[in-house]
Amino acid sequence: MTKGNVLLVTLDQLAASVLDGDLAAHVPTPNLDRLRGQGTYFANHFTVTVPCGPARASLLTGLYAMNHRAVRNGAPLARHHATVATEARKSGYEPLLFGYSDVMPDPTGVDPEDPDLSVYEGVAPGFRELVEMRLEHGREWPGYLAEKGYDVHMGPDNWPSFFVPQGEGRPSDPAPYAAEHSDTCYLTDRTLTALDIRHRLGEAWFAHLTYIRPHPPLLAPAPYNRLVDPASLPLPELAAPDHPFVSAWFSRPVFGGLYHGFDGDCAGMSAARMAELRAVYLGLVAEVDHHLGRVLDWLDVTGQADNTLVVVTADHGEMLGAKRMWGKESVFEPAYHVPLILRVPGQPGGTRVEAITESVDLAPTVLDWIGRAAPEAMDGASLLPFCTGETPTGWRDAALLEADFGDPRRPTRFQAAWDLPLNRCGVSILREAAWKYVHFGGGVPPMLFDLKADPNETRDLAADPAHASEVSRLARKLLDRMSERRDRRLTGWTLSPHS
Repeated sequence: MTKGNVLLVTLDQLAASVLDGDLAAHVPTPNLDRLRGQGTYFANHFTVTVPCGPARASLLTGLYAMNHRAVRNGAPLARHHATVATEARKSGYEPLLFGYSDVMPDPTGVDPEDPDLSVYEGVAPGFRELVEMRLEHGREWPGYLAEKGYDVHMGPDNWPSFFVPQGEGRPSDPAPYAAEHSDTCYLTDRTLTALDIRHRLGEAWFAHLTYIRPHPPLLAPAPYNRLVDPASLPLPELAAPDHPFVSAWFSRPVFGGLYHGFDGDCAGMSAARMAELRAVYLGLVAEVDHHLGRVLDWLDVTGQADNTLVVVTADHGEMLGAKRMWGKESVFEPAYHVPLILRVPGQPGGTRVEAITESVDLAPTVLDWIGRAAPEAMDGASLLPFCTGETPTGWRDAALLEADFGDPRRPTRFQAAWDLPLNRCGVSILREAAWKYVHFGGGVPPMLFDLKADPNETRDLAADPAHASEVSRLARKLLDRMSERRDRRLTGWTLSPHS
């Protein structure tokens, strides 16, 4: 049987609300909409962890963070873990990476001076990196800009010149490069060149195409920088529950890389600046959509659409100013709720799935489509049955989400505010359709949200005696779920004289 192709696309930091929420009507996404019409849209899909490195480790290994333990950017992924790429190789594919995977290699047996240990933006096991598009340590695209005649240097404020807007210094001022030279365009050009020759030679391919956008810094080339009118956008819900997590979040200036000149003061951000940043973010989404359309057109023109599994998702979401928070270092819905579209050859399109699905399901899904069983250790399950209108027996009714807010190099604002050591700053979340329970380590009190009555998570009910039974139920259910899913690589084995 002729092998099919696999196109696994991730956008970085794309919130689900952009495609299926209050922002969807404000940004043109004709190609993502086209893909939804041809495939299956998973309306309640969640990354199981944040930020980038842990989220991508879970997506590619099919493991919860409690099992792969690459729990923060820079935390290495142990080499014994399988990935979708190492498994696809067993079926004759050479998985190609166009972009980045943010996976730090296992340092065991590696010399401390090895440069691979100096950056967290490494290549996940099993992939062959064809286009290097690392955000912090990338050199390929900046080299391309220099070749095109742009001024490429590091400024005195430690910002690369190509991330400084041109004009009055506003985030909505245009980038110094033209749209045809943007990182998004460059990555798409290089991807199409590499895949086209494989198609011409009759080779099946497996491509992981990872767009950095709409990840900050929030800066877009013309016309995308002002494609969306800030005045037309709804403002996010700013109310936040009274909880130690929220006070710790704002106890220090936060993510300074949001845009050039940002001082890290999210709490003091004006409504006008918030709207401006949201508009630039949506412009970056529109730019990615345009170039994703080029890839979809190429599949159509070359006759490969009917033989290519297309997966489009995000590594994690973005708070986008909700509760005055930006980024993804959070426990609230916008950081975890992400889009997922599957276009499966031969299956009907325009389907919407309401069941709760998780990023750990993607590796088993891809492996299922290429005819390979997922390793027993993987925590997820194939989503292909949903694409034919079936719900797998015993499907989960809650998502298990995690994050680690500690850092071994210097105490984080959470460690400092809570006076906790590194290994006591984790959080585990059980997210049902109607209820969400947030359990912190270190004795920090939990949170409970009634998502039906309070979808914006403004009222924490955990300390309300009237909801004590709900807290107890969800805490037990969370513990059961974590106990059931602890590392399963060898738990099905028993060695004995009779084995």
